[in-house]
Amino acid sequence: MVLGLDTCLTACSVAVTDGGRVLAYASEVMARGHQERLAPMAERVMAEAGLSFDRLERIGVTVGPGSFTGLRVGVAFAKGLGASLAVPTAGVGTLEALAAEAGGLAFAAVDARRDQVYLQGFEDGRALMAPDVLPVHVAAARLAELAMGRPLTLVGSGGPLLAGVSPGARLIKMEGADARHVARLASGKAAAPLRPLYLRAPDARLPA
Repeated sequence: MVLGLDTCLTACSVAVTDGGRVLAYASEVMARGHQERLAPMAERVMAEAGLSFDRLERIGVTVGPGSFTGLRVGVAFAKGLGASLAVPTAGVGTLEALAAEAGGLAFAAVDARRDQVYLQGFEDGRALMAPDVLPVHVAAARLAELAMGRPLTLVGSGGPLLAGVSPGARLIKMEGADARHVARLASGKAAAPLRPLYLRAPDARLPA
């Protein structure tokens, strides 16, 4: 039994799976409010699956890149729940979870603002590059280099920014990672302490 969680972008998503079979799933689009919605959503999903939390065998959560506040909410919740239940946790990259929405050659691209995108490419689930934050023009060049003119899918809010590099690319706009993919990916990873993946410093600054 795996509980999958995602709060890294502009959605909150929870799923519980049993051996890869989805038992219950919920997702809500939200720019803010993940902290208030995550626990009730997890309770609802577990109730819909007819399970108590002590039935869980693993907790998977996206660890970034993404919103600093959002990813900390998910990681903190997963850590607390895992510790209280003595259940192992596994972190899943946000870009890996997004790319799992598409097969074949897929690039997860998230608009990081300031004319930058978070980018990672995959082919049949195998990573072609490490997750990175790049200026849009650099990301476009990297995508073109790795794709070599082949058909591809762009997943995430940054897809439209890169679509000009591959005019025939299929675009999948997603507000966040699908917790069903997070659960599946987490089940195949070694359990490990959760560490947020920050690819750049936060935009917010303390007052001088």
